[in-house]
Amino acid sequence: MLTPPITPMLARARDVLPPAGQMPDALWQQKIDGYRALAFIRSGALHLQSRGGANLAPAFPELVAAARGVRDDLVVDGELVVFAGGRLDFAALQQRARRTGRGAAEAAREAPAHFVAFDLLEADGEAWLSRPYGERWTRLEAAFATGVLRPPWTLVACTRDREVAAEWLDPAYGRVGVEGVVIKPASGLYRPGQRGWWKVRSFQSAEAVVAGVTGPVSAPHSLLLGRYDSAGRFRYVARTTPLTAAARRELGALLVPGGPEHPWADVRISAGWGSREYLRFLPVRPELVVEVRTDSAVDQGRHRHPVRYLRVRDDLTPHEVPAL
Repeated sequence: MLTPPITPMLARARDVLPPAGQMPDALWQQKIDGYRALAFIRSGALHLQSRGGANLAPAFPELVAAARGVRDDLVVDGELVVFAGGRLDFAALQQRARRTGRGAAEAAREAPAHFVAFDLLEADGEAWLSRPYGERWTRLEAAFATGVLRPPWTLVACTRDREVAAEWLDPAYGRVGVEGVVIKPASGLYRPGQRGWWKVRSFQSAEAVVAGVTGPVSAPHSLLLGRYDSAGRFRYVARTTPLTAAARRELGALLVPGGPEHPWADVRISAGWGSREYLRFLPVRPELVVEVRTDSAVDQGRHRHPVRYLRVRDDLTPHEVPAL
């Protein structure tokens, strides 16, 4: 019998899907925008372990209630999600994870969560970590087919057809919360903490205005990007990954330090998504438009992950960049 916490198995990032012939036994699954969690369901009680090991069950009373109707004892790996406004809403999920007690009960009514399952770690009174993934997946499918697991427990979209998986990388899927594809060998075992799967994110390009830098303005380490919203406010939207030496030289020759009239003169920007630390940066005049490579993890116009600088767009002015 497994005991929490268990370090989840992870995926290694790839830029593109592997050729079909390279992984003939692979299962291809949607990578969705949620919170990684492991659900320990035993005798109708739920322990909902976060990736970091905390018990999230008090924040999700609707899942606690749903677990009472599960007649089998199971340990299931998956993602917590909240669906709102026609897409998976990570911001709403993040707010829900912070609430307990009466606040959690109110949030469950306003923005109910689902658990999207993609792996089975324990069933029939024994651990399944040493069994091949294809066998674990078949047993998980059976739990849904026989009604042992039913909404708000759901099963991730999965295929053995690479061409179907390739369609999930279309930006249209990204707009509703499908971040990409996870590839899992059917023969693979569950190895906690190891990167034995592969993931490919859905990427697209976008334009934004450079408004700050880390490092010196003459040779910036990374860029802080902004866009105007519909009310004309200039808002922070993303930070780039570290720039190449060539990009540092190119951009350093184009950027000009910002003055006291800069729209972010008194703005504090977090060092990372959810971080309480603030980033040390230098403002620059918000005049230069650049094109960046982004994924689909965007909340209220802000990218949760760093974006990759592609090129300068000197054919565009800041007000020609689409508004938030």
